[in-house]
Amino acid sequence: MPVNNASFWKHSLAVLACSLFLAISSHKLSLAVEQNSAVQWVRPANVRWKSEGEGLTKTAAPNQWFCFRNVITLPAEPKDGTAKIACDSKYWLWINGKLVVFEGQLKRGPTPTDTYYDFVDLKPHLQVGENTVAVLVWYFGKQGFSHRDSGSPGLLFEIVGGREAQIDSSQWKAIPHPAYGDSGNPKPNYRLPESNIVFDARDDLVDWQLPGFDDTNWPAAIEVGVPGTEPWNKLIKRPLPLWKDYGLRDYLGELSFPLISDGSPIVCKLPYNAQVTPYLKVEAEPGLQIGIQTDNYRGGSEPNVRAEYITREGVQEFESLGWISGHEVRYSIPEGVKVLSLKYRETGYDTEFTGSFQCDDPDLNTLWQKAQRTLYVTMRDTYMDCPDRERAQWWGDEVIELEEAFYALDPQSHHLARKGILELARWQKPGGQLYSPVPAGNWDKELPTQMLASVGEYGFWNYYWHTGDQQTIKLAYPAVKGYLELWQVDDQGLVVPRKGDWTWGDWGENKDMPLLFNGWYSLALEGYAKMSDLLGEHDEANKARSRRAALHDSFNRTYWNGEAYRSPGYQGETDERGHALAVLAGIAEPTKYPAIREVFATQEHASPYMEKYVLEAMYKMDLPEQARTRMKRRYRAMIDSPLTTLWEGWGIGSQGFGGGTYNHAWSGGPLTLMSKYVAGIAPIELGYKRFAVRPNLGELSQVEATVDSVAGKIELTIERTDKRMSIAITVPEGSTAEVTLPADYSELTSVVRVLQDREMAVQPVDLADEATDSETITLFPGKWKLVASTGA
Repeated sequence: MPVNNASFWKHSLAVLACSLFLAISSHKLSLAVEQNSAVQWVRPANVRWKSEGEGLTKTAAPNQWFCFRNVITLPAEPKDGTAKIACDSKYWLWINGKLVVFEGQLKRGPTPTDTYYDFVDLKPHLQVGENTVAVLVWYFGKQGFSHRDSGSPGLLFEIVGGREAQIDSSQWKAIPHPAYGDSGNPKPNYRLPESNIVFDARDDLVDWQLPGFDDTNWPAAIEVGVPGTEPWNKLIKRPLPLWKDYGLRDYLGELSFPLISDGSPIVCKLPYNAQVTPYLKVEAEPGLQIGIQTDNYRGGSEPNVRAEYITREGVQEFESLGWISGHEVRYSIPEGVKVLSLKYRETGYDTEFTGSFQCDDPDLNTLWQKAQRTLYVTMRDTYMDCPDRERAQWWGDEVIELEEAFYALDPQSHHLARKGILELARWQKPGGQLYSPVPAGNWDKELPTQMLASVGEYGFWNYYWHTGDQQTIKLAYPAVKGYLELWQVDDQGLVVPRKGDWTWGDWGENKDMPLLFNGWYSLALEGYAKMSDLLGEHDEANKARSRRAALHDSFNRTYWNGEAYRSPGYQGETDERGHALAVLAGIAEPTKYPAIREVFATQEHASPYMEKYVLEAMYKMDLPEQARTRMKRRYRAMIDSPLTTLWEGWGIGSQGFGGGTYNHAWSGGPLTLMSKYVAGIAPIELGYKRFAVRPNLGELSQVEATVDSVAGKIELTIERTDKRMSIAITVPEGSTAEVTLPADYSELTSVVRVLQDREMAVQPVDLADEATDSETITLFPGKWKLVASTGA
């Protein structure tokens, strides 16, 4: 379709597709889409598509915003009304002037070449008669650690169901939004595909989303091909829910509006670290610049995303749609401007904070809550290492994050882990290498130890064990097999370290890398063996376990010196990280635990990333008080900090290349440990068909915990005195609990089943038929109260 106004194309126009029903002639198009219908992508007129003998030529400029409008006429109420929507890179959708989707579309990268699409229910928003559809698209136009650029702005919009709805294809209109522009320096660092938001309100298209807006001079969108067309290629259904929108809210504090700016920054407090889009309403003269950023603008030392707003004459409102994060939003408003309102909109992954933990140690409670908040602020299109410097799905981080989610959030959070697993597998290199972060456009380096952590016991297998999602394991298994085939062992049975592209084991000093490589490889082999058995590949499982047994034997012969594990030639201080992996992988026999306990008591080299595994090894060794003491000592600064999130290193800015961030979810490992080991809740059969309650309180007297498992919500309360312990537990339908009483409280004095209107005492013997020992009680679905004593 020709463009009827060339002046609209001073920037690259975005594109729009309508649902073509081939049986209809002329320009009348059905909104119903059949299996073989030609659903169209469209592209900007001035973006070169493809020349003979050439690949795609990328000429579209980055950081462009585009407006689309159409009018759909419905003679009757639609039977369905769901829509498939895809674009590069993000969109906002209005129906009849009402905002229906706030930031749709996942960043590109289900595979290195394909695109996700959204599936949106529009039926509640459609009406009989005319319906105005308006879409704002933000085209990133550059690569990042979390996004693969297609090379062209684009949009696909298909409504499924209801042939009675018709649309004239020539009525789809698309123009570049004239108010959006690009900023000067500093720009976001190269890891981010997002750009700074610059909006000049003097060029705004006021009310362009509303019915009745005059779009007569807008050019028609250009149709360019069906799904499967380059550069967007295959469309894969979005595996995540649309973002949760908490709505516009007032900041904390005592700001009173209206106020007249004195030119100094206005600092607005958020209730916690959050992903937000800032809003303002001001009265001003035209041409004044307002700057917007958070206190975390240089999280990790390098700039992330900020916004600039240029005023028009009079009263005006603006919401910067590119989300930013922090504890404060800082507005730089010129002197004399009348500020009528400042607000923020929090959006984020659509999950509920249904997990909980509380005990009689306030420090542990604070640490658990900060870990939960840190986890949530590092979830969106992917699990992120941090929401500022990178927004990247590093898989060493994700291994820790996905396990935290099992204890902190509802099961809807599990979709994010599944997405990450499938992306990691789909981005495997032809040579078999796996690498993260993916999806990515400007990163392809292998970190061998992180990849071993990902495909093994703590990564893929842990996801399966908590969710029961066998299909995901089946899809990822070939990638795991291909990757582990790259790893070799020497004639002693020890793994030959892969150099990869970045031989990284942890931040900090005194890394005994052979210990780390062999520990992670052992855990990878165990996870692979279990996956192989699950899928009927028993020969592969046997080979993996044989190799693992040989590794364990050689590890102990080669590295144990009678007091600690040390690799030949290693000159640093004893590395507690390697000892932690040796315990968790089952390499270290219990006879070595007294010596390893001394290592954990005297060596503190791990960053918060590896500290999770050190503390977990201590709980595995039945050292709950020593673990709690170390946890509180190492996390003291974070516990006492007024910040609501946990840091990348032990001090803010102390880790990594150029400084650590103050919101890094890999630091949240203690959340998992408190729920899993202190409260003692963990699955012992796939998907919580059976789960353990093995409390390990140390010197704590009271613990409450909730785990929202795939089998249902587990609720636990434990109270104890010197001679008595009471346990109240809710076992969800379809599940069975095995409660193991601590050795000091081995005499069970009463078991009560709580019915709807009464309590019924039950003889313990009736509940112990499947007990693994005399201290384990099997409980079936329902609410229970147990009382045990020391017998003294």
